[in-house]
Amino acid sequence: MPKILIIDDEKIIRSTLREILEYEKYQISEAQDGEEGLKMLKEEDFDLVLCDIKMPKMDGLEVLEKASELEKFPQFIMISAHGSIETAVEATKKGAFDFVPKPPDLNRLLLTVRNALDKKNLVSETKILKKKLSQKLDMVGESAAIKDVKETIEKVAPTEARVLITGPNGTGKELVAHWLHKKSNRSQAPFIAVNCAAIPAELIESELFGHEKGSFTSAVKQRIGKFEQADGGTLFLDEIGDMSLSAQSKVLRALQEHKITRVGGDKDIKVDVRVLAATNKDLKKAIEENLFREDLYHRLSVILIQVPPLKERKEDIPILVDKFLEDIANEYGTVKKQISKEALSKLKEFPWTGNIRELRNVVERLMILGEKTISLDDIKKYADYD
Repeated sequence: MPKILIIDDEKIIRSTLREILEYEKYQISEAQDGEEGLKMLKEEDFDLVLCDIKMPKMDGLEVLEKASELEKFPQFIMISAHGSIETAVEATKKGAFDFVPKPPDLNRLLLTVRNALDKKNLVSETKILKKKLSQKLDMVGESAAIKDVKETIEKVAPTEARVLITGPNGTGKELVAHWLHKKSNRSQAPFIAVNCAAIPAELIESELFGHEKGSFTSAVKQRIGKFEQADGGTLFLDEIGDMSLSAQSKVLRALQEHKITRVGGDKDIKVDVRVLAATNKDLKKAIEENLFREDLYHRLSVILIQVPPLKERKEDIPILVDKFLEDIANEYGTVKKQISKEALSKLKEFPWTGNIRELRNVVERLMILGEKTISLDDIKKYADYD
C-alpha cells in the first residue's frame, strides 16, 4: 500500500485529502507544517508527498528543496491557493512532479497522484535494473593476469584510442569492452554491440551502415545502422575476424574519414564513434591468408588487450564461484548456497576449456541440483569433467 504524507497548515485541507485518499486505499500520514513534515521524511520512507506551498516556519518550496537532498526522495505534488505559473515552474525545477491549485479538482488530484506513484515505481524499477546490470558487469578477480587487464582499462578508457580485445571464447571480452565504455568520456552515450559472426555476410553491411528504402528486395523501409545508432558513443564489433572483406573496407573508411554511407544511398553521413573490436582468432594469420585487411588491423589495434583464459587465472575461481552463487540466488529468488573447500579445490583442477562462461554454467547447475552446501560429491555428479 503506497504511503502518502500530507504537509499542510490547514487542518480542514489535511482532513479532506486524507478522507479522499484513504478511500482509494492509500496509507496516509499528516504534518501540520514544513518543519514537522521534513522531520517525518527523514525518519520514514514515503512514496509521495502532497505539500502546501504557503506555510509558517518553512514554506513548501524549502521543504521540497531540502527533501531532494535526502537519500530517498519521494515524488512531490505541490498544492496552493496562491499559485502562479512562475511558482509551478520553480517547483518543477526543484524536483516536484506536478502542481495542483486549491481547492483541488478531485478527478485531477487522483489522476496526478496515480501518475506520480507510477513514476516512482518506474524510477525504483530502473534503479534495480541498473544495479543488476552493474553486478552482472562486475570484473571479478585478483590474479596478476586480471589485474593487468584492469590497469590497462584504467589507462586506456579515458582516451579515444581504438582497442582490439583478444582471447578465447568465454573469457569476457565483451565485459572488457563494457568497462572501457563505462570509464570513458562517452559513458553517458550509447554502447552498441554487434556480433559479426552471427550476421550473414550479405546482411552485415546493412546492419553496420543501414540502408535506404528499396536498396534491395527486402528493404521495405529505411534502416539506421549500428554506426549511426552509436553516434557519440561506443561501437563494439565482436568477432570481427568473421567480417567479410567488403564490410572490412567500409569499416576502414568509417574509421579513416568518420563518415559512412547507407547501402543504396549516395549521401555521406558523419559519425562520431569510438570503435572497440574483439576476436578469438589470430588476425595476423588471417592477414597472411588474405582473409583480413592488414590496414584495418592496424587501425583497430592501437591498443591490444589480451584477456587471459581461466586456466591462467585459477586463483580467481573461488571469487568467481562466490559471485556466481550470489548472482544466481538473486536471479532465482533463493538462498545462496555455500560450497565446501574440497569442492572448490576440485573445480580448480578442471581445464575449463569454455572459460568463465563454462564455470558459470557449472555453478548454476550446482545451485539447482547440489545440496545446501555444495560438496565434492556434487562436483563429481554434476560437473562435466571426470
